[in-house]
Amino acid sequence: MKRFYLLLVLSLVVLGLACGGETSPDGRDEPVAGGDKADDVYGECPVRQVVAWVNDPEVSAEVLQAAGVHSRAARNIAAHRDGADGLAGTEDDDYFDDVQELDDVYYVGPRAMEQLVAAVEHRCAVSPGADVIFSPQYYSQSHLARMAGLIDSASRSLDVAMYSFSDHGLLDALERAVRRGVSVRFIFNTAAEDRKDPAGTFSAALEDLGIDVRYVNKIMHHKFAIVDGPREDTESAFSATLATGSGNWSHSAGTRYDENTVFVTGSGELLLRFQQEFNLLWDNSRDFVWADGLQWFSSKTILAGMIPDGPALDAAYTSDNFTVRNTSYGPTFTIVRGRDTVAERLVELIASARQSLHLASGHLRSRPVAEALLAAWQKNPHLDIRIYLDQQEFISEWYQSEQDRELADCLEAAGDSLSRQQDCYDRGYYFSYRMVEAGIPVRFKSYCYRWDYHYAKQMHHKYLIVDGRVLASGSYNLSDNAEHNTIENMVFYDRALFPELVDAFEQNFAGIWETGRADGVLEELLHIIDDTGDPIPIVFDAVALDWQQLDDLKRRIRQACPAINSDDYRNNPEDHTVCER
Repeated sequence: MKRFYLLLVLSLVVLGLACGGETSPDGRDEPVAGGDKADDVYGECPVRQVVAWVNDPEVSAEVLQAAGVHSRAARNIAAHRDGADGLAGTEDDDYFDDVQELDDVYYVGPRAMEQLVAAVEHRCAVSPGADVIFSPQYYSQSHLARMAGLIDSASRSLDVAMYSFSDHGLLDALERAVRRGVSVRFIFNTAAEDRKDPAGTFSAALEDLGIDVRYVNKIMHHKFAIVDGPREDTESAFSATLATGSGNWSHSAGTRYDENTVFVTGSGELLLRFQQEFNLLWDNSRDFVWADGLQWFSSKTILAGMIPDGPALDAAYTSDNFTVRNTSYGPTFTIVRGRDTVAERLVELIASARQSLHLASGHLRSRPVAEALLAAWQKNPHLDIRIYLDQQEFISEWYQSEQDRELADCLEAAGDSLSRQQDCYDRGYYFSYRMVEAGIPVRFKSYCYRWDYHYAKQMHHKYLIVDGRVLASGSYNLSDNAEHNTIENMVFYDRALFPELVDAFEQNFAGIWETGRADGVLEELLHIIDDTGDPIPIVFDAVALDWQQLDDLKRRIRQACPAINSDDYRNNPEDHTVCER
């Protein structure tokens, strides 16, 4: 009798195969989570990671099966994603928007979902971490020293996108990395100028080490580095390190300016986003021609659907405002009118404020951001808005009237042309005085009578904290130039994921808002000007001053030092740090 039943079962199996079927632990239309939400059953992070993983064209049916996913689900998942032609990476590919679309695939049920989650759950085992180094610091404690240590820890690759680089300690660290076999790619803004006379430049020095240096046709203002990142496989994103912020790789950025550099680990999402940005620039860059034998190569394509999109972290790039076309000069980024990718994100964030807005920025020349700040203040006069700017942003009452007149003249000349009107609004406009007029507390980091880069102690931060809840920080200056003529980034960190980081920036803001005030810097300056015959310091210790205080200080310096506005003082400011009586 047992033999009869065994033969019957075998016959049914053969019949099933002959009819094109095969056994599956999941039913044809069986939902992955029964009547519940997949997030509730499997967790938000694993579900996001599953969708991102199956969107990778390299995750074939064979890869899925090797990871433990049953064969019927594996083949159907790959077939859905690869589209009608059955080929990954072609135009008809149909990537999964969410877990529901994955659930709709035949034979992807609870067992397949369990298998998919098991394949990626290691990605959720380590929580993202971030810490920050604020400048100025002693060199040994600066972001430069920390970055040198990171470079020394690299085992496979370094991808760097840097606006300015002049620190020899980091150059030495890069040389050590190349010698031990680390592959280094470097997108360097200065290379665009260095190529005209390359001998003796930092670009040439990098290539002499065996580092391929390239540039793009726009100002490349990023300051980030990816250590052992996802060049060849997405898994590397979850163990890689990202360094990004406002600080360039220069001695001044580490030891003299107000800067921030954030170091992020364990965030596959952010590493994939920055690798995607680097790849876009690298694949559309121009070669700095110097050293022979350096081979350009591309890396793994990172599609949007391959990035797990979490709710407490994001990044925005002005590169989204450009298209790329090939010209006789090489790949060329061209602006798309009407796109304001980063400004729109900041405007949205400002509008969400209910308690506080703390802004530290070297510039405030973005009309959308400035108008959003004014609107938030008008809507809620009890909102704790504080704006801390570099003294470059200070303008007099007279200058404010001049730029208003110039804007009015421009608009009149534009006539009915909307594009020309927009060009008028997009021209460089200083918004600090309008903030002051509205009653918003504004302070300027003040350290000289006449700004000059030779001695400037810049307030170079670019960050905004909203309600102590969300931090926006990056390379992005608040200006139309940054939005439409420069390649920039802004990262959005939520307290839910990065509480210590948000707190660190709040503490930094509280400190810089009071710069020099408790030390009596202003009082000592006024004493020297009014009560002594001593030379008048026109470059002095930094102090945070409101508009009235800085305007009054400048007026009193002019009165006591008539030569301050002479041609010599104007044209050679680095030669005049004091004014002799």
